Amino acid sequence: MRYQLELTLRQAEGALARVLGAAERRGFRPLSVDGEAQPDGDRWHLRMTVEGERADTALQSQLAKLYDCLAVEVSPCL
Repeated sequence: MRYQLELTLRQAEGALARVLGAAERRGFRPLSVDGEAQPDGDRWHLRMTVEGERADTALQSQLAKLYDCLAVEVSPCL
């Protein structure tokens, strides 16, 4: 199943790598990643599409535990 993720991350070295690594370790394959810096210059807004067989709650809870992840929303792709 495919999922769309909306994340807000701190602009910190390695933050994107940690998000991608956590998704892959949980069995989700990143299909697309798009992001932009927020006007305050301290955060990134990241949109990511992933594919995997596991429940989306497993991924959402793991990403929410990352220090640099300020917010995460996961929804199924239609």
